Amino acid sequence: MTTTTGTGLDALRARYGEAFGTQLPDHIKRLPWDAGRLAAHQRERLRALLACAIERSPFHARRLAGIEPGRFELADLADLPVMSKEQMMAGFDEVLTDRRLTRARVESHVMASVDAPSLLSGRYVCLASGGSSGLRGLFVQTIEEFAEFTASVMRRLVARLAAAGPPRDGVPVALVGAASPVHASGFAAAVLTAGHPVRATSAPATLPLAELVQRLNQVQPLVVMAHTSKLALLAGEQRAGRLAIAPVSVTAMGEQLTETNRAVISDAFGIPLINQFASTEGLVGHSEPGGTVLTFASDMCIAELVDEDNQPVPDGTPSAKVLLTNLYNYTQPLIRYELTDQFTRHSADPGSGYLRATVEGRADDTFRYGAIAVDPLVIRTVMVRTPVALEYQVRQTGGIDIAVVASGPLDLTALAAALEQSLHAAGLPDPQVHIRQVSDIARHPETGKARRFIPL
Repeated sequence: MTTTTGTGLDALRARYGEAFGTQLPDHIKRLPWDAGRLAAHQRERLRALLACAIERSPFHARRLAGIEPGRFELADLADLPVMSKEQMMAGFDEVLTDRRLTRARVESHVMASVDAPSLLSGRYVCLASGGSSGLRGLFVQTIEEFAEFTASVMRRLVARLAAAGPPRDGVPVALVGAASPVHASGFAAAVLTAGHPVRATSAPATLPLAELVQRLNQVQPLVVMAHTSKLALLAGEQRAGRLAIAPVSVTAMGEQLTETNRAVISDAFGIPLINQFASTEGLVGHSEPGGTVLTFASDMCIAELVDEDNQPVPDGTPSAKVLLTNLYNYTQPLIRYELTDQFTRHSADPGSGYLRATVEGRADDTFRYGAIAVDPLVIRTVMVRTPVALEYQVRQTGGIDIAVVASGPLDLTALAAALEQSLHAAGLPDPQVHIRQVSDIARHPETGKARRFIPL
C-alpha cells in the first residue's frame, strides 16, 4: 500500500492544489446556469455514473440490472431502489469500483491517518463520518474527486470576493472544524495551503477557546468558516475584545443554526452570516449573506426530498429524508442514498434550476418515549426565547437533561418550567427536566462537532 505522508505532504498539497485550481474556474462558471443547462449536465453525468457503477461495482450491477445508462432520463431516477448507509457498509467492498480496495484496507488507512493527511494507494482520500451520532460511515474518493467537492464548497465565496481583488497568494480562510484529516473539513484544512486560490489555516474546534482565539488573532483571516456553536462562543470573545479580527465573510457550518445564534454572530462581527450545509457524502448548500434559504450544488448532486415512503414531498413541506445521488464520485457510487436530514424546498430563483431549501435538522434527532415522539422543535421553540443561551446540548432521559452555555445569568427554574410545559403539550404526561449551566459542551475529539440532540 502506498501512502503520502511525512515529507510527502508537500507533494499531496501540490497535487491537490493543481486539481482544485484547475476545477474551480469551471465550477464558478456553472453558478448562473439556467434549469435547462443544469438538467442537461445532470443527465450526462448521471448516465456516466450509472455506466461506471454497473460495469465496475458488483453491488450496483445487481441493484441496477436491466438499466440502459445511455437511454436513462432524470425522470427515471425515481424508479431506482434506495440505498441505505447500512446496506453500503454491509456490502462495502462490492460498492467500490476499484476491486483492489476493501473495507479492511480503508479502515486501516483511516486509523493510520488520524493525525496527518495521506492517500491510500497514492490516489484515494478516505474519510469517516457519523461515528458520534449513529452508524459510522466510510467514504472513498480520488484526490481529484475530493477537489471537486471542495470546489463546490468554496466557489460561491471565491466568486463573491473576486470583484474585490483577493490577495495574490490566496484568500486567507480560517477553518474552525474537524481536528483530524479523516474528516472532510480537517482534510481540506490540511491541503488548502499557500499558492492556491484559497489559503486555509486549520483551527480545530476542539482547541481550548483561548488557544483558538490566539490562533485567529495571529492569522487575521479574511474569511472564517466554523462550526455554528463555536462561532457563537467566538462572537462572545470578539465582543469582549479578546478576539480582534475583521473578516469580510463568516460562514456557519456543520451544526444547526438558530436565529439567536445568527443574531449574536452577525452582531459581533458586523457582517451578515452565511449558513452552509455540507455532508461527507457530497451534498453542499449555501445561503446568501444574511439569508435563511440555502442554494444547493445541484450540478454535483441530485437531491430528492421525500417522505418516509420515499415519495416526493411538495414545496413547503418538510421532508422525512433526502435521497442523494452523487454525480462526481465514481469511486464509491452513491445512488439514491438516504440522508436523514429534513429539508423544505423553496421556489427556485428565476431562471435557475438549483435546489433551494431550508434544513430543519435530522430525523434521528427525534426523542421517542414509547408511542410518543417529541420533535426537536418542541425544545428549540423554548430555547430560542432564551437569548443568553449561546449553546446547549439535550440528552434524552426519562425526560430531558440539558447542558447550557450562557452569556449571562440564566433563570434555571423558569427555563425548566417552560420546557416542562412544552414537553407536556407535546404529549409527555409528567416530563422531568434537568438543566446544568456549563462552560463548554463536549465535542467529538476528531470532528470538533457538538451534537445538539442525543436520543436514548
